Amino acid sequence: MADFGEILKSIGEFGLFQKITIFALCLPNVILPFLFASVFFIQSDPERHCNTDWILQADSNLTTDEQLNLTLPQEEDGTFSRCQMFVPVDWDIRAIREYGLNETTGCRNGWVYYKTLYEATIVTDFDLVCDQANLLEVAQAVFMAGILLGCLLFGPFAESFGRKWATQISLILLLIFTLTTGLCPNFYLYLASQFVAGIGYGGFRLNAVILATEWIGPSKRSWGACVTQLFGAVGQAVLAGLIYFIRDWRLAQLITASLFAVVASYIWFIPESARWLLDRGRTEEAKQLITKVAAINKRTVPESLMEKIVKKETEKKRGRIILIQSSVLRKYFLAVTLAWFSLNVTYYCLSFNVGNFSLNIFLTQLMFGLSELPAHVLCIWLLEAVGRKVSLMSTLLVGGFLCILILAVPQDDAIAVTTLAISGRFFINWAGSICNVYIQELFPTSFRQTASGLGSTASRVGGLLAPLLNMLAVYHWSIPTVVFSSLTLISGALSFVLPETRRRELPDSTDEAEGNSTPKNQSESNKPAQHMSTRL
Repeated sequence: MADFGEILKSIGEFGLFQKITIFALCLPNVILPFLFASVFFIQSDPERHCNTDWILQADSNLTTDEQLNLTLPQEEDGTFSRCQMFVPVDWDIRAIREYGLNETTGCRNGWVYYKTLYEATIVTDFDLVCDQANLLEVAQAVFMAGILLGCLLFGPFAESFGRKWATQISLILLLIFTLTTGLCPNFYLYLASQFVAGIGYGGFRLNAVILATEWIGPSKRSWGACVTQLFGAVGQAVLAGLIYFIRDWRLAQLITASLFAVVASYIWFIPESARWLLDRGRTEEAKQLITKVAAINKRTVPESLMEKIVKKETEKKRGRIILIQSSVLRKYFLAVTLAWFSLNVTYYCLSFNVGNFSLNIFLTQLMFGLSELPAHVLCIWLLEAVGRKVSLMSTLLVGGFLCILILAVPQDDAIAVTTLAISGRFFINWAGSICNVYIQELFPTSFRQTASGLGSTASRVGGLLAPLLNMLAVYHWSIPTVVFSSLTLISGALSFVLPETRRRELPDSTDEAEGNSTPKNQSESNKPAQHMSTRL
């Protein structure tokens, strides 16, 4: 049977078809960061006071200052309380002025917000302040939990039903629930809608990169993951401009949904992975696709090669049992997933703190996005120049070291803290691109999507824990930094156990993945010429 790497060499490893497919699948990654707008740009502790309009029934001509003086207690510094009010009474205004009010209670009729940076946020719309302030971290964690579940569900789904279906269904979920999130009338419906949108996010990010990569030959495979991350970095930078000009989270959601609608208009035309079709024994469909791709790339497929494409016995039914049976693949899986988990904890701890670095939040977010661009561009080149293993180890170790240096600078030095955070995030992003490439090259076709799904799930667990880890800062500001920096350094050191996979064909069997055998076309190209014996 023809090896798929041999087929790719014949139809073009990185021709017009692959370039169009990468662009079409990567374009939504510019939009995906917009989904974080409602939990990033929040002004978590806005200036406010309790709504005390009840007193206007006693005297509608009260000035604002009189109303506040009569209805709000004062703090020790002379400012009005932001979370307490006097208990409303059914007195006339003369009695209130003469006797005053003494009994206090929490805000009963919501808050009045002022001097806010935004027109509307989930904090001001759903009153996530005072005793409800911790619900903001809950909102962040619920969205990350949705992403985690999306990775967990759509990895095995794609193994059974195809990369194409998994990508399309994920995008439709994103379109529908990004729209409903922007229309939610209360916080609990918002949480439910964000959770399902997170499922779509996790499923799309996981499957789009696999679908693109499985059509690319080994010499250009790093483009699949790195360009995906590159488009995401552009989205991070554009997000800063979007919120700067809009400043209304609901309008931002509706704009994001309209952009997903544009993507939904063409996503149906992206073909299935021929590698997956062959692995599932759907040979005739794979042959038709291969012929079409060759035509788009202006190549011809030799008839002799087409005849070699036959239905083969696969390992598809073994699924996750491969990890249990193979100690080698289990070691690889644990090392790469620990790295992915650690870098996501670090990435989201820094991202969710974007408003706490004491610099302008829009400028900080813009720098976050722009700093990622060179990381992903360099990643494409360095993955081929120095390989996967050295790249992953160095980026994790340097990124973790830069993050732990945050502890060495004064916390009121906003420029130093922000510079170290952006620098550390630069290397962490770089490591994320490498993990995306690495996990696809370590495992056989029958388990590749499930391995990517489980690895991505581990990474999303890291993202889910990030807002909860940040909450530990109430005990000491250094705790989150110590934890995520240490995790990154440890995972960087443990990456030493991983093999180098640069310029190797994707393995189709467990033996190839373990290094016990080599893909046919690769072994033949590396094998020295031998003289045939003529002796009988």
